[in-house]
Amino acid sequence: MAKIIAIANQKGGVGKTTSTVNLAASLAAHGQRVLLVDLDPQGNATMGSGVDKHKLESSVYHVLLGIRTLPAARVRSEAGKFDVLPSNRDLAGAEVELVDMDNREARLRFQLNTVTDEYDYILIDCPPTLNLLTLNGLCAARAVMIPMQCEYYALEGLSDLVNTIRRVRSSLNAELEIQGLLRTMFDPRSTLAQQVSAQLQQHFGDKVYQTVIPRNVRLAEAPSYGVPVLLHDKHSKGAQAYLALAAELLGKSVQGDENGKTE
Repeated sequence: MAKIIAIANQKGGVGKTTSTVNLAASLAAHGQRVLLVDLDPQGNATMGSGVDKHKLESSVYHVLLGIRTLPAARVRSEAGKFDVLPSNRDLAGAEVELVDMDNREARLRFQLNTVTDEYDYILIDCPPTLNLLTLNGLCAARAVMIPMQCEYYALEGLSDLVNTIRRVRSSLNAELEIQGLLRTMFDPRSTLAQQVSAQLQQHFGDKVYQTVIPRNVRLAEAPSYGVPVLLHDKHSKGAQAYLALAAELLGKSVQGDENGKTE
């Protein structure tokens, strides 16, 4: 049974898509079977996985509306060695069409239930807004990974996101938990970054991943080549950080299974 993780933050520009693509590739490098679900109409995770969003015959849009099954719409990221349920601009119209549909918040969950035995991890890249697409991601997931920069406004946005997760858990998905907080684009020379990092650890304890994702040129370059950073420069600090995050996530998952609960 796959571990389904929504990667979400209502604040944009925090490395959410970068984290989804590179964690998927890093988990695959650790021998895991991975499906990446791109729920963002921009399709950046699709392109970053080496899949051309302009040439798609089917996408997550068709899956959510019931036009295609998930197995019929998924494609293979040859670069990352994982499967992708891709996205493009078609998805922007899905919200309007979903409004009048039955179980509109749970349509992705129903589709993922048909393939959970085929994967070890399913990673959902949510849009940087709270809309029906994000709700579908949060309803389908068992856990949420929150990428965030260690800056002042990030703390305010984090509070909003935690409240959103609580509301979803109380009304739509009782199994949803915060899997962890991921510090991204981290500059250890910044006093503010160090202070915010310390506050996160104080308030969230072991929910803050030990792995920290640094600011890294190779990470920023990789999407322009349509590959995860592991394929662009596997020796870079960014690539090594995501490999470490995957190892940490696998360790937490093993611990969670031993404790009889979902991390």
